[in-house]
Amino acid sequence: MFGPRSSSAAAHRPLQDAPSDDAFLRQLGYRPQLTRRMGRHGNFAISFSVISVLSGCMTLYGFGLATGGPAVMLWGWIAVGAMVLFVGAGLAEVTSAYPTSGALYYMADRLGGRRWGWYTGWLNLLGLLGAIAGIDYGAAQFASAFAGLQWGFHPTPRSTFVIFLCILALHAVLNLFGVRLVSVLNSISVWWHLAGVAVIVGVLTFVPSHHQSPSFVFGTFVNDTGWNAQWYVVLIGLLLAQYTFSGYDASAHLSEETTGARTNAPRGIMHAIAWSWGAGLLLLAGLTFAIQDYAGTRNSGTGVPPAQIFLDALGTSGAEALLLIVIVAQLFCGNAEVAACSRMVFAFSRDGALPGSRTWRRVDARTGTPRPAVWLSVAVAGVLALPSLYSPTAYGAITAINVIGITPAYAIPIYLRLRHRRAFRPGPWTLGSRGPLIGCIAVLWVAFVTVLFLLPQSYPVTSRSFNYAPVALAAVLLLATVWWYVAGRRSYGPPAHDVVRERSARDDDVM
Repeated sequence: MFGPRSSSAAAHRPLQDAPSDDAFLRQLGYRPQLTRRMGRHGNFAISFSVISVLSGCMTLYGFGLATGGPAVMLWGWIAVGAMVLFVGAGLAEVTSAYPTSGALYYMADRLGGRRWGWYTGWLNLLGLLGAIAGIDYGAAQFASAFAGLQWGFHPTPRSTFVIFLCILALHAVLNLFGVRLVSVLNSISVWWHLAGVAVIVGVLTFVPSHHQSPSFVFGTFVNDTGWNAQWYVVLIGLLLAQYTFSGYDASAHLSEETTGARTNAPRGIMHAIAWSWGAGLLLLAGLTFAIQDYAGTRNSGTGVPPAQIFLDALGTSGAEALLLIVIVAQLFCGNAEVAACSRMVFAFSRDGALPGSRTWRRVDARTGTPRPAVWLSVAVAGVLALPSLYSPTAYGAITAINVIGITPAYAIPIYLRLRHRRAFRPGPWTLGSRGPLIGCIAVLWVAFVTVLFLLPQSYPVTSRSFNYAPVALAAVLLLATVWWYVAGRRSYGPPAHDVVRERSARDDDVM
């Protein structure tokens, strides 16, 4: 259903028949600065690593147990995955036409104008920063659970936050060595994820003597949110799947470091979604069939419900082994997300959009890595997770920040491609006549989930249970608006159509 199709209409002919990657980038208006060392598999691997079913599904599994239970988790995963394929296909088509590190905001700028690009960029940046915070904080929670089983460690919000900061620092350092290391780690990550899911599901299938029935796994509804309306709880419960199915724009953000970017980046998006859809369904089903005590799993002393499933089914040693598989996968995931976010920061600064852009757009001359952008990405992600020190529901809000920031940013280029479909000139990966229908479905789905995840997740709504994702969204939109009038409308400027931006190699651009 979703795949490349040749375009024969003259009005839809690509900008040039078969330019080289760097020649086409110059045609889009940018001087190549990053090192192009990532191939087809590497581009797929970074999006697959960022989606990371062993991160998203695992870290929000406890949320799913309380918000709809097994039925919502399993059927919600199937439904959300199907809809995300529509969004991914629409985004892949536009990525093929505009393969730049700026990705979403550059697409919006080219199709809709400067203001569209400006706000899309800020939304995309919010979502990427929220993703780093959510992924690495989840890894810290699982690391705390492992330490509790191995050494009797008793995690507190403060100790978990310290572990979180250490993980952020690790990912920053790994991303300073260049895209080749990032690509190698992501390639390993693909096999680690696939083998990890196979091992976890296999062990949970054959080792425990007791399993839940199919009617329990696919039919049990649980509501521990405080809300009485079951339909509302079902909708809120979709956050688990929608949060996991995000970050596939990483393939677009790394396109300036990918060979054959006009086809390999779109393929990376689609293949990452499809493989994650299948692997995640197996993982969720395997975990849920293996639940021994639902209430005990929900209120696990480890603080991580999947760890309790492992413990009840396999004992301490088996639980520790499976937790290590999950933690390593989460570390791979966070590292890939830092790479994607730092490229977004670099590109947005290259076009003068961020305060201090002259600093954040600098590229290390030896490694071809935007080092200041890497450090800024992890620093802001650390600030976003600060509410976890006092709010037990903060993690759900962090993941909601990721969804409400990045998901609308996916839809804006698709919407503008529909709005200006006569002027849009696709790349070699195109949906052809199916594009408008797929795009409409994608935009409607994104509008739906964006509103959904601005809503309260539990009742009663107090200072400790408040979903502060709307506050973060309002703050970034306010900052974007204020900065636009203070400096952005003068400093922000992606290159105009068919105009090459050849900045001289100033000292402030290359370190």
